[in-house]
Amino acid sequence: MAGMTSSERPLLNRRLAEFGTTIFAEMSALALRTGSINLGQGFPDTDGPEEVREAAVRALREGRGNQYPPGPGVPELRTAVAAHQQRRYGLSYDPDAEVLVTAGATEAIAAALLGLLEPGDEVVALEPYYDSYAASIAMAGGTRVPVTLRPDAGAFRLDLDELRAAVTPRTRLLLVNTPHNPTGTVLTRAELTAVAELAVERDLLVVTDEVYEHLVYDEAEHVPLATLPGMRERTVTIGSAGKTFSFTGWKVGWVTSTPALVSAVRSAKQFLTYVSSGPFQYAVAEALALPDTYFETFRRDMQTKRDILAAGLAEAGFEVYDTAGTYFITTDIRPLGETDGFAFCRSLPERAGVVAIPNAVFYDHREAGAPFVRFAFCKRAEVLKEAAERLRQLS
Repeated sequence: MAGMTSSERPLLNRRLAEFGTTIFAEMSALALRTGSINLGQGFPDTDGPEEVREAAVRALREGRGNQYPPGPGVPELRTAVAAHQQRRYGLSYDPDAEVLVTAGATEAIAAALLGLLEPGDEVVALEPYYDSYAASIAMAGGTRVPVTLRPDAGAFRLDLDELRAAVTPRTRLLLVNTPHNPTGTVLTRAELTAVAELAVERDLLVVTDEVYEHLVYDEAEHVPLATLPGMRERTVTIGSAGKTFSFTGWKVGWVTSTPALVSAVRSAKQFLTYVSSGPFQYAVAEALALPDTYFETFRRDMQTKRDILAAGLAEAGFEVYDTAGTYFITTDIRPLGETDGFAFCRSLPERAGVVAIPNAVFYDHREAGAPFVRFAFCKRAEVLKEAAERLRQLS
């Protein structure tokens, strides 16, 4: 044959060929089929504050946001995001030029990478990473360079020497996530200072995913990278309402950065969704203005849920790593005599009536993640207690 016909050419763009159906879809379907408790996908099983939900209903009824909202987001939400960053972190942003509303953090990540990368640019990302990072880098034509977080003294740690060694003349951008999904690690001020110094020294952009900013536990502290010396002008910070207010289906996220960086992200974002979540934007604006007692009560409640599930997993025989932030616990299945997280998670619904996610899906180095499994604890306490009881069958 002279050449490949169109029917013989793969239908899927080769940049996306490695990305099939997400593991979340597979495991959620498995949960439904087996009637298992789904601790795989990270969404709460209760809605957030009633006054925030009512604010959305009010916006719908009053006709606010039912038609296309402004491209950058409704002014009320952009103002609320800027006020939140100022009040909590002392970061000053112009709501008109330095805040962009997105369809959740997932679109913010995609738009940032599509807007800031040229084909061939390298992106250094902390591995394991949220699966959309890899897909977004691929869609932008970038090359991902993973730096692996490894277990050390009961938690996952960043090797700063390895991070420095990963940066080459082709590196355009660091992609940082703290609090970190899936490991639950919260990067310390010292670690983030070293990241900042590297970015300044090598003149790198940084995209930082901080969607779990309000979910830090015990003595952990969330330090926005943009607060560190030299970082305000080179950092694209991503936030989201879904995790903080337990309305993940609303898909309201945002970007804060300099006018030039926000403009670059907006240039890509406008051709993805253009706009989204009209009435919900008004509701999230009110949510961000809730008193500090809301955020503290929410954090304390989630920490209690973490402790319920962590205790149950330990009693079931898992090695349980410290969760300093997010609403995920990473475990090691080797004490149970298992080594393959995929096989373990696919058999767990039949064995114990619980669904989890194999961490290997978040790794380029699949073997590095093979024995680790992630459980979500953003569920009602009684559901977590039942899950813990079921998992004890494994021991």
